[in-house]
Amino acid sequence: MFGRICEMWKEMRSITAMVVVQIATAVLNILFKLAMEDGMNPSVLVAYRLLFATLFMLPLSFIFQRKRKPEFTWSLMLLALLSGLLGVVIPSILTIAGLALTSATFTSAAAVLTPLITFIFAALLRMESVRLGSSVGLAKVFGTLFGVGGALVFIFYRGKEIHLWSTHINLVSQPRDASTTTHHISVFGALLVFGGNISISLWFLLQVKISKKFGGPYWNATLMNMMGGIVAMIVALCWKRDLYEWRLGWNIRLLTIAYAAIVISGMVVAVNAWCVESRGPLFVSVFSPIGLVIVALVGSFLLDETLHIGSIIGTVIIVGGLYLVLWGKNKEMKSILTINSSDHIETNKTSKDITLNTLPPRLSINVP
Repeated sequence: MFGRICEMWKEMRSITAMVVVQIATAVLNILFKLAMEDGMNPSVLVAYRLLFATLFMLPLSFIFQRKRKPEFTWSLMLLALLSGLLGVVIPSILTIAGLALTSATFTSAAAVLTPLITFIFAALLRMESVRLGSSVGLAKVFGTLFGVGGALVFIFYRGKEIHLWSTHINLVSQPRDASTTTHHISVFGALLVFGGNISISLWFLLQVKISKKFGGPYWNATLMNMMGGIVAMIVALCWKRDLYEWRLGWNIRLLTIAYAAIVISGMVVAVNAWCVESRGPLFVSVFSPIGLVIVALVGSFLLDETLHIGSIIGTVIIVGGLYLVLWGKNKEMKSILTINSSDHIETNKTSKDITLNTLPPRLSINVP
């Protein structure tokens, strides 16, 4: 009975942690939208975020993973630079710039496509098997197609407006123009967001190959933020040389930077790493639609973002495609574990038979 209670507690702890992560990520999208509406340049925002994240993560790396500190070689720094570009700099700049041209709800819906995009690249690079003749392979393929189709529906089909509640709250200071209301979202902005998702997917595949070389998740995040921050700072200085753009005050810009650095790059990274290690990557991916729902509700309430029938239909198709791919991947992992377990049992049985057959005749008589 006590063991069952412990298992239930571990389950609830993991679920609660992932729900909190999704809420924190949803809040980040809202803050990014507000910072962009306030006129902050995307490259300056990313540069400040990575600088703050490095200063926050470096002490944590020495405190929690001091014994796992990697050897700082040129090859490791180059890998950290590549990881920073694909995992932070490129997706952050593209996503924040696309967020200004679309909506927080669309950006969150597009983020749900990241596991599907990762599967496509993994299949093209032969890191993932497809097997179209099996139910697992068909689930992966059709789930990916559903995800892409849902994104297209979200972009190009508007439908009737849905008013969840009547409110005059609007934190966006700039008035909306007629083009934004008519076209709902910008196609160019959507392409920028998808470009950020593609970069994140490539970063996931890169992490499969190089993550162990960094010593641990804290050092991985620290070096990635540090090298990415150097590149982001150079890009931002070349893009915006006016020092007025770099000035921070007690406003939404400073709040966004501090929140992104401390909460997302610090706490969320650690919680995600813990959940992936204890429950697996599939468990983490299953909770991504929760953040989408939160952003849709908060965006409608605080940012004056209008929901449409097309948005809801596209979101449902995207989430359905995600769960179809996750179902296929989960079934594939279970079959692999079953095969490995049976092979292990067969190996032990064969080893026991060989041991018995090699015993001297006088000893083997008493062996049952």
